[in-house]
Amino acid sequence: MKPTVAPFPAARLRRTRATTALRNLVRQNTLTVDDLIWPVFLRDGENVMEPISSMPGVMRQSIDNVVQSAKHAHLLGIPVICLFPYTDPSLKTADCAEAWNPDNLTNRAIRAIKDAVPDIAVMTDVALDPYNINGHDGFVENGKIVNDRTIEALVKMTLAQARSGADIIGPSDMMDGRIGAMRSALESEQFQDVAILSYAAKYASGYYGPFRDAVGASGALTGDKKTYQMDPGNSDEALRLVERDLNEGADMVMIKPGIAYLDICHRIKQSFGAPTFAYQVSGEYAMIQAAAQNGWIDGEAVMMESLLAFKRAGCDGILSYFAPAVATALNG
Repeated sequence: MKPTVAPFPAARLRRTRATTALRNLVRQNTLTVDDLIWPVFLRDGENVMEPISSMPGVMRQSIDNVVQSAKHAHLLGIPVICLFPYTDPSLKTADCAEAWNPDNLTNRAIRAIKDAVPDIAVMTDVALDPYNINGHDGFVENGKIVNDRTIEALVKMTLAQARSGADIIGPSDMMDGRIGAMRSALESEQFQDVAILSYAAKYASGYYGPFRDAVGASGALTGDKKTYQMDPGNSDEALRLVERDLNEGADMVMIKPGIAYLDICHRIKQSFGAPTFAYQVSGEYAMIQAAAQNGWIDGEAVMMESLLAFKRAGCDGILSYFAPAVATALNG
Protein backbone atom coordinates (compact mmCIF):
# COMPACT_ATOMS: atom_id res chain seq x y z
CA MET A 1 0.00 0.00 0.00
CA LYS A 2 1.41 3.37 -1.03
CA PRO A 3 1.58 5.81 1.92
CA THR A 4 -0.25 9.11 1.58
CA VAL A 5 1.16 12.35 2.90
CA ALA A 6 -0.67 15.66 3.19
CA PRO A 7 0.96 18.62 1.43
CA PHE A 8 3.27 20.96 3.30
CA PRO A 9 2.70 22.68 5.72
CA ALA A 10 -0.16 20.44 6.88
CA ALA A 11 2.38 17.65 6.95
CA ARG A 12 5.64 18.53 8.64
CA LEU A 13 7.33 15.15 9.05
CA ARG A 14 9.87 16.68 11.40
CA ARG A 15 7.14 17.14 14.05
CA THR A 16 7.47 13.56 15.27
CA ARG A 17 11.27 13.89 15.34
CA ALA A 18 11.26 17.06 17.45
CA THR A 19 11.81 15.51 20.91
CA THR A 20 13.09 12.31 22.45
CA ALA A 21 9.62 11.49 23.73
CA LEU A 22 8.06 11.83 20.28
CA ARG A 23 10.84 9.86 18.59
CA ASN A 24 10.40 7.04 21.11
CA LEU A 25 6.63 7.13 20.68
CA VAL A 26 6.65 6.57 16.91
CA ARG A 27 9.73 4.34 16.59
CA GLN A 28 8.84 1.40 14.36
CA ASN A 29 11.64 -1.03 15.35
CA THR A 30 13.20 -1.47 18.76
CA LEU A 31 16.20 -3.50 19.93
CA THR A 32 15.87 -5.28 23.29
CA VAL A 33 18.07 -7.57 25.36
CA ASP A 34 15.68 -10.41 24.50
CA ASP A 35 16.90 -10.18 20.88
CA LEU A 36 20.46 -11.22 21.72
CA ILE A 37 22.41 -14.47 21.47
CA TRP A 38 25.99 -14.23 22.72
CA PRO A 39 28.59 -16.40 20.93
CA VAL A 40 31.54 -17.35 23.17
CA PHE A 41 34.74 -19.30 22.53
CA LEU A 42 35.90 -22.19 24.69
CA ARG A 43 39.31 -23.64 25.33
CA ASP A 44 40.75 -26.18 27.74
CA GLY A 45 42.47 -25.21 30.98
CA GLU A 46 41.59 -23.36 34.16
CA ASN A 47 41.17 -19.64 34.70
CA VAL A 48 42.00 -18.96 31.05
CA MET A 49 40.99 -15.67 29.41
CA GLU A 50 42.97 -15.65 26.17
CA PRO A 51 42.58 -12.57 23.94
CA ILE A 52 41.85 -13.12 20.24
CA SER A 53 43.97 -10.56 18.42
CA SER A 54 41.66 -10.23 15.40
CA MET A 55 38.58 -9.75 17.60
CA PRO A 56 39.33 -6.98 20.11
CA GLY A 57 37.56 -7.56 23.41
CA VAL A 58 36.72 -11.23 22.68
CA MET A 59 38.41 -14.04 24.60
CA ARG A 60 38.84 -17.77 24.48
CA GLN A 61 37.64 -18.87 27.90
CA SER A 62 38.16 -21.98 29.99
CA ILE A 63 35.00 -23.64 31.25
CA ASP A 64 35.21 -22.09 34.74
CA ASN A 65 35.29 -18.62 33.20
CA VAL A 66 32.56 -19.44 30.67
CA VAL A 67 30.34 -20.35 33.61
CA GLN A 68 31.01 -16.91 35.09
CA SER A 69 30.28 -15.33 31.71
CA ALA A 70 26.98 -17.21 31.56
CA LYS A 71 26.07 -15.91 35.01
CA HIS A 72 26.92 -12.39 33.87
CA ALA A 73 24.87 -12.79 30.70
CA HIS A 74 21.90 -14.05 32.70
CA LEU A 75 22.10 -11.05 35.04
CA LEU A 76 22.11 -8.77 32.00
CA GLY A 77 19.01 -10.53 30.67
CA ILE A 78 20.68 -12.16 27.66
CA PRO A 79 18.54 -15.26 27.01
CA VAL A 80 20.99 -17.48 25.07
CA ILE A 81 24.72 -18.19 25.10
CA CYS A 82 26.24 -20.03 22.11
CA LEU A 83 29.36 -22.19 22.44
CA PHE A 84 32.24 -22.56 19.97
CA PRO A 85 35.27 -24.68 20.90
CA TYR A 86 38.94 -24.10 20.23
CA THR A 87 39.99 -27.74 19.97
CA ASP A 88 43.50 -28.83 20.84
CA PRO A 89 45.23 -29.65 17.52
CA SER A 90 46.19 -33.07 18.88
CA LEU A 91 42.46 -33.95 19.01
CA LYS A 92 41.80 -33.05 15.38
CA THR A 93 41.58 -36.15 13.20
CA ALA A 94 40.31 -37.26 9.81
CA ASP A 95 37.48 -39.22 11.47
CA CYS A 96 36.50 -36.23 13.70
CA ALA A 97 35.64 -38.59 16.57
CA GLU A 98 36.15 -35.86 19.18
CA ALA A 99 33.05 -34.13 17.78
CA TRP A 100 30.70 -36.59 19.51
CA ASN A 101 32.86 -37.42 22.52
CA PRO A 102 30.48 -36.94 25.49
CA ASP A 103 33.37 -35.40 27.43
CA ASN A 104 34.64 -33.04 24.76
CA LEU A 105 35.08 -29.37 25.56
CA THR A 106 31.64 -28.27 24.37
CA ASN A 107 29.72 -31.02 26.15
CA ARG A 108 31.53 -30.42 29.42
CA ALA A 109 30.80 -26.70 29.11
CA ILE A 110 27.10 -27.34 28.46
CA ARG A 111 26.80 -29.38 31.64
CA ALA A 112 28.72 -26.84 33.72
CA ILE A 113 26.63 -23.91 32.49
CA LYS A 114 23.30 -25.71 32.94
CA ASP A 115 24.33 -26.75 36.47
CA ALA A 116 25.27 -23.19 37.43
CA VAL A 117 22.74 -21.15 35.42
CA PRO A 118 19.84 -23.45 34.53
CA ASP A 119 17.64 -20.64 33.24
CA ILE A 120 19.96 -19.48 30.48
CA ALA A 121 19.52 -21.33 27.19
CA VAL A 122 22.63 -22.98 25.76
CA MET A 123 23.05 -23.14 22.00
CA THR A 124 25.70 -25.28 20.35
CA ASP A 125 27.45 -25.48 17.00
CA VAL A 126 27.08 -28.64 14.89
CA ALA A 127 29.77 -28.93 12.22
CA LEU A 128 32.98 -30.91 11.96
CA ASP A 129 35.44 -28.08 11.31
CA PRO A 130 36.64 -27.65 14.93
CA TYR A 131 37.55 -31.35 14.99
CA ASN A 132 38.58 -31.99 11.39
CA ILE A 133 42.26 -32.16 10.54
CA ASN A 134 41.26 -30.74 7.13
CA GLY A 135 39.40 -27.77 8.63
CA HIS A 136 36.18 -28.52 6.74
CA ASP A 137 32.61 -28.78 8.04
CA GLY A 138 32.31 -32.26 6.54
CA PHE A 139 34.41 -35.34 5.85
CA VAL A 140 36.91 -35.02 3.02
CA GLU A 141 37.27 -37.98 0.66
CA ASN A 142 39.51 -37.80 -2.41
CA GLY A 143 39.54 -34.02 -2.11
CA LYS A 144 35.74 -33.69 -1.94
CA ILE A 145 33.51 -32.85 1.00
CA VAL A 146 31.05 -35.74 1.18
CA ASN A 147 27.48 -35.15 2.23
CA ASP A 148 25.79 -38.33 3.45
CA ARG A 149 28.62 -39.75 5.54
CA THR A 150 28.98 -36.32 7.15
CA ILE A 151 25.31 -36.35 8.16
CA GLU A 152 25.84 -39.57 10.11
CA ALA A 153 28.58 -37.85 12.11
CA LEU A 154 26.49 -34.70 12.64
CA VAL A 155 23.64 -36.79 14.06
CA LYS A 156 26.03 -38.37 16.60
CA MET A 157 27.29 -34.90 17.47
CA THR A 158 23.72 -33.61 17.89
CA LEU A 159 22.74 -36.41 20.23
CA ALA A 160 25.87 -35.99 22.37
CA GLN A 161 25.05 -32.31 22.81
CA ALA A 162 21.38 -32.99 23.57
CA ARG A 163 22.35 -35.58 26.18
CA SER A 164 24.62 -32.97 27.79
CA GLY A 165 21.70 -30.56 28.16
CA ALA A 166 21.83 -28.29 25.09
CA ASP A 167 18.63 -26.32 24.56
CA ILE A 168 19.26 -25.26 20.95
CA ILE A 169 21.18 -27.17 18.29
CA GLY A 170 22.83 -24.94 15.67
CA PRO A 171 23.81 -26.92 12.56
CA SER A 172 26.22 -24.70 10.62
CA ASP A 173 27.56 -27.27 8.17
CA MET A 174 25.26 -26.67 5.15
CA MET A 175 25.03 -30.36 4.23
CA ASP A 176 21.87 -31.38 2.37
CA GLY A 177 19.33 -33.30 4.46
CA ARG A 178 20.95 -32.83 7.85
CA ILE A 179 17.97 -31.13 9.52
CA GLY A 180 15.63 -34.03 8.83
CA ALA A 181 18.20 -36.54 10.11
CA MET A 182 18.83 -34.52 13.27
CA ARG A 183 15.15 -34.00 14.01
CA SER A 184 14.42 -37.70 13.54
CA ALA A 185 17.27 -38.66 15.88
CA LEU A 186 16.20 -36.16 18.54
CA GLU A 187 12.63 -37.43 18.42
CA SER A 188 13.75 -41.05 18.64
CA GLU A 189 15.70 -40.34 21.85
CA GLN A 190 12.85 -38.33 23.44
CA PHE A 191 14.51 -34.94 22.97
CA GLN A 192 11.32 -33.44 21.60
CA ASP A 193 11.91 -30.08 23.28
CA VAL A 194 15.41 -29.51 21.90
CA ALA A 195 15.12 -26.77 19.29
CA ILE A 196 17.01 -26.55 16.01
CA LEU A 197 18.20 -23.14 14.85
CA SER A 198 19.42 -23.96 11.36
CA TYR A 199 22.13 -22.02 9.60
CA ALA A 200 19.86 -22.29 6.59
CA ALA A 201 21.41 -19.59 4.40
CA LYS A 202 25.12 -19.54 5.19
CA TYR A 203 27.18 -17.85 2.51
CA ALA A 204 30.75 -18.59 1.44
CA SER A 205 31.92 -15.28 2.80
CA GLY A 206 35.14 -13.38 3.35
CA TYR A 207 33.80 -12.09 6.68
CA TYR A 208 34.66 -15.26 8.64
CA GLY A 209 38.42 -14.80 8.97
CA PRO A 210 38.63 -13.76 12.64
CA PHE A 211 36.26 -16.57 13.67
CA ARG A 212 38.52 -19.14 12.05
CA ASP A 213 41.40 -17.65 14.02
CA ALA A 214 39.32 -17.95 17.20
CA VAL A 215 38.55 -21.66 16.77
CA GLY A 216 41.95 -22.54 15.32
CA ALA A 217 40.62 -23.53 11.89
CA SER A 218 42.55 -21.06 9.73
CA GLY A 219 45.75 -23.07 9.51
CA ALA A 220 43.96 -26.40 9.13
CA LEU A 221 41.66 -25.45 6.25
CA THR A 222 42.63 -26.89 2.89
CA GLY A 223 40.91 -25.28 -0.08
CA ASP A 224 37.66 -23.38 0.45
CA LYS A 225 34.04 -24.06 1.40
CA LYS A 226 32.34 -22.99 -1.80
CA THR A 227 30.95 -26.45 -2.65
CA TYR A 228 28.66 -26.40 0.40
CA GLN A 229 28.27 -22.79 1.53
CA MET A 230 26.12 -20.47 -0.59
CA ASP A 231 27.31 -18.32 -3.48
CA PRO A 232 27.08 -14.63 -2.42
CA GLY A 233 25.53 -13.85 -5.80
CA ASN A 234 22.40 -15.90 -5.07
CA SER A 235 19.25 -14.93 -3.21
CA ASP A 236 16.44 -17.17 -4.54
CA GLU A 237 18.46 -20.19 -3.46
CA ALA A 238 18.31 -18.95 0.14
CA LEU A 239 14.51 -19.21 0.08
CA ARG A 240 14.69 -22.77 -1.23
CA LEU A 241 17.13 -23.72 1.52
CA VAL A 242 15.01 -22.14 4.25
CA GLU A 243 11.83 -23.79 2.99
CA ARG A 244 13.53 -27.17 2.94
CA ASP A 245 14.95 -26.81 6.45
CA LEU A 246 11.59 -25.72 7.87
CA ASN A 247 9.91 -28.68 6.18
CA GLU A 248 12.53 -31.02 7.68
CA GLY A 249 11.90 -29.80 11.23
CA ALA A 250 13.95 -26.65 11.88
CA ASP A 251 12.26 -24.43 14.48
CA MET A 252 14.21 -21.31 13.57
CA VAL A 253 16.44 -20.24 10.68
CA MET A 254 19.56 -18.12 10.41
CA ILE A 255 21.22 -15.99 7.75
CA LYS A 256 25.00 -15.67 7.93
CA PRO A 257 26.74 -13.20 7.57
CA GLY A 258 24.51 -10.33 8.59
CA ILE A 259 24.88 -6.74 7.44
CA ALA A 260 25.84 -7.60 3.85
CA TYR A 261 22.77 -9.88 3.61
CA LEU A 262 19.95 -7.78 5.05
CA ASP A 263 18.01 -8.27 1.82
CA ILE A 264 18.07 -12.01 2.46
CA CYS A 265 16.89 -11.52 6.04
CA HIS A 266 13.97 -9.43 4.80
CA ARG A 267 12.96 -11.85 2.02
CA ILE A 268 13.05 -14.85 4.33
CA LYS A 269 10.98 -13.22 7.05
CA GLN A 270 8.46 -11.91 4.53
CA SER A 271 8.23 -15.26 2.74
CA PHE A 272 7.94 -17.66 5.68
CA GLY A 273 7.15 -15.74 8.86
CA ALA A 274 9.26 -18.23 10.82
CA PRO A 275 11.57 -17.11 13.64
CA THR A 276 14.47 -15.57 11.70
CA PHE A 277 17.93 -14.78 13.03
CA ALA A 278 21.11 -13.25 11.65
CA TYR A 279 24.70 -13.73 12.75
CA GLN A 280 26.71 -10.54 13.00
CA VAL A 281 29.89 -12.41 12.21
CA SER A 282 33.47 -11.94 13.35
CA GLY A 283 34.54 -9.82 10.38
CA GLU A 284 31.65 -7.40 10.90
CA TYR A 285 32.47 -7.15 14.60
CA ALA A 286 36.19 -6.69 13.95
CA MET A 287 35.65 -3.90 11.41
CA ILE A 288 33.48 -1.91 13.80
CA GLN A 289 35.93 -2.41 16.65
CA ALA A 290 38.94 -1.47 14.53
CA ALA A 291 37.30 1.71 13.25
CA ALA A 292 36.20 2.63 16.77
CA GLN A 293 39.67 2.06 18.22
CA ASN A 294 41.12 4.32 15.56
CA GLY A 295 38.64 7.04 16.43
CA TRP A 296 37.02 6.95 12.99
CA ILE A 297 33.52 6.17 14.26
CA ASP A 298 31.53 6.34 17.48
CA GLY A 299 31.83 2.67 18.38
CA GLU A 300 28.82 2.42 20.68
CA ALA A 301 26.55 4.31 18.29
CA VAL A 302 27.52 2.11 15.33
CA MET A 303 27.23 -1.02 17.47
CA MET A 304 23.63 -0.16 18.36
CA GLU A 305 22.76 1.02 14.86
CA SER A 306 24.14 -2.14 13.27
CA LEU A 307 21.97 -4.39 15.43
CA LEU A 308 18.89 -2.24 14.92
CA ALA A 309 19.36 -2.74 11.17
CA PHE A 310 18.72 -6.46 11.65
CA LYS A 311 15.45 -5.75 13.45
CA ARG A 312 14.41 -3.34 10.70
CA ALA A 313 15.09 -6.06 8.11
CA GLY A 314 12.73 -8.40 9.95
CA CYS A 315 15.01 -10.46 12.18
CA ASP A 316 13.67 -11.74 15.48
CA GLY A 317 17.13 -11.86 17.00
CA ILE A 318 20.87 -11.53 16.39
CA LEU A 319 23.96 -13.50 17.32
CA SER A 320 26.53 -10.86 18.16
CA TYR A 321 29.83 -10.63 20.02
CA PHE A 322 28.59 -7.21 21.13
CA ALA A 323 25.80 -8.83 23.16
CA PRO A 324 27.09 -7.98 26.67
CA ALA A 325 27.96 -4.40 25.68
CA VAL A 326 24.59 -3.95 23.99
CA ALA A 327 22.73 -5.42 26.96
CA THR A 328 24.63 -3.13 29.33
CA ALA A 329 23.76 -0.10 27.18
CA LEU A 330 20.10 -1.09 26.92
CA ASN A 331 19.90 -1.67 30.66
CA GLY A 332 21.30 1.80 31.28
